[in-house]
Amino acid sequence: MEEIEAGKTTFIHESAYVDEGCKLGERVKVWHFSHIMGKAIIGDDCVIGQNVFIADDVIVGIGCKIQNNVSLYAGLRLGDYVFCGPSCVFTNVINPRADVDRKQEFRLTKIGLGATIGANATVICGNKIGKYAFIAAGAVVTRPVADFALMKGMPARRVGWISRAGSILKKDLICHPTGVRYKQIAENLLIEI
Repeated sequence: MEEIEAGKTTFIHESAYVDEGCKLGERVKVWHFSHIMGKAIIGDDCVIGQNVFIADDVIVGIGCKIQNNVSLYAGLRLGDYVFCGPSCVFTNVINPRADVDRKQEFRLTKIGLGATIGANATVICGNKIGKYAFIAAGAVVTRPVADFALMKGMPARRVGWISRAGSILKKDLICHPTGVRYKQIAENLLIEI
């Protein structure tokens, strides 16, 4: 019989279900009524909020925060330090039907280092969200998102740039709280300098 592979400092609330075979890193916290399936991998220092579901074939990087009422479905890869706001949605099939098995059609969705997915935002499967991108609350992502992009709307469009520290960048492209400078080298490409 398989066991849960969990760090010695991991906390699992008594109401949570963590299936045999899953891997939980050190200092992970799994809160009330959450369910983690047996082939999920959760990195160190993650916080799994209340009523979160994490399916098989999901990888969650180090230091991620998954807020209440979020479901992470098969094919999702969260980079390190990703923030998933309350009730945000990830899909894994483009054209689901209740009476058609589409498990072989799951699409890979990658969320980059330090990205934020706002409350009630939706990420359509098969898209990549770049590092430190910020998806505003309620936005619907239907296409790939650039690094440092600030996305809003339905469908989500880039409305600006955001720094690694989470500050909206003005025309000078300087993160004023940190002094870090950025440079736009193409319409949809920003780099930290």
